[in-house]
Amino acid sequence: MGRVYNFSAGPAVLPEEVLKEAAEEMLDYRGCGMSVMEMSHRSKAFQEIIQEAEQDIRDLMGIPDNYKVLFLQGGASTQFAMIPMNLMKNRVADYIVTGQWAKKACQEAQKYGKVNVVASSADKTFSYIPDCSDLPISPDADYVYICENNTIYGTKFKTLPNTKGKTLVADVSSCFLSEPVDVTKYGVIYGGVQKNVGPAGVAITIIREDLITEDVLPGTPTMLNYKVHADAKSLYNTPPCYGIYICGKVFKWLKKMGGLKVMKERNEKKAALLYDYLDHSQLFQGTVVPKDRSLMNVPFVTGNAELDAEFIKEAKAAGLENLGGHRTVGGMRASIYNAMPYEGVEKLVAFMKEFEEKH
Repeated sequence: MGRVYNFSAGPAVLPEEVLKEAAEEMLDYRGCGMSVMEMSHRSKAFQEIIQEAEQDIRDLMGIPDNYKVLFLQGGASTQFAMIPMNLMKNRVADYIVTGQWAKKACQEAQKYGKVNVVASSADKTFSYIPDCSDLPISPDADYVYICENNTIYGTKFKTLPNTKGKTLVADVSSCFLSEPVDVTKYGVIYGGVQKNVGPAGVAITIIREDLITEDVLPGTPTMLNYKVHADAKSLYNTPPCYGIYICGKVFKWLKKMGGLKVMKERNEKKAALLYDYLDHSQLFQGTVVPKDRSLMNVPFVTGNAELDAEFIKEAKAAGLENLGGHRTVGGMRASIYNAMPYEGVEKLVAFMKEFEEKH
């Protein structure tokens, strides 16, 4: 059996040439006689890997010098606590809840201070992004928090909220490096990498230097203090070395592909193919308000749970894997991250047409 088209939401598809290159270097990384999995994180070879990875993501995103790039562990979910522990100086924060992960982040922050939900799309099962042009921002809020692309529900902020001068914190796990971004609009931009950047086990946090201080909440564990990681250049403890190495390869691949502007064009083309079909299909329909649709995660349903299950089963047999929706919503979801080739989406649409004709 060859490679399948993997539509998983994460851990997700990686570029084939990255995997091949990693396979070639598995036993002997560039003549040093060992695998990256085995080398000391203090070795010269690994120092070069992590420094180059950081430089490449800085180049790709145009990250200004007054932002630190941290390679951390614990996934995006650990950031849910780390953010309030490090940023909640007044013990007040405003959250915009547009899906499961924003909701979880919001609940976590409540352990550390007063959390105001200033906008939410829970009333319509998170199928849209609320208007955030004039929000009741709290005068003493330490930051305003969003999840920019909602993996489960397939929505994306196309316009960032008006935070009225407050620091914006964004979880970009599922749209990381999918399009150009103006980092200066954010105080913190972070994500788990296992959706669009690399293997599970690494979270990348890009944080403005003035937000990194000694002054963290009492009881903050050493490992959850941004300053500790920033001062140690992500090497305070043994980092997820192999994961960082693969992320570095993905950054090189993205540069080779032409950078984030090219990725955005590619991603728009793939998404348009699928959304266009959904908009004209008699059987399938998308579940998101068109103007808020994500380029990365496309949820859809037939309206009949048994038919949905049948579709997922037949798709799998046809080499189209992991099309089941998140367990909390059911239906189907196609995640079409950077590494998903256009042909994969063509195959999916062709299969959907065939399935529609039968039913």
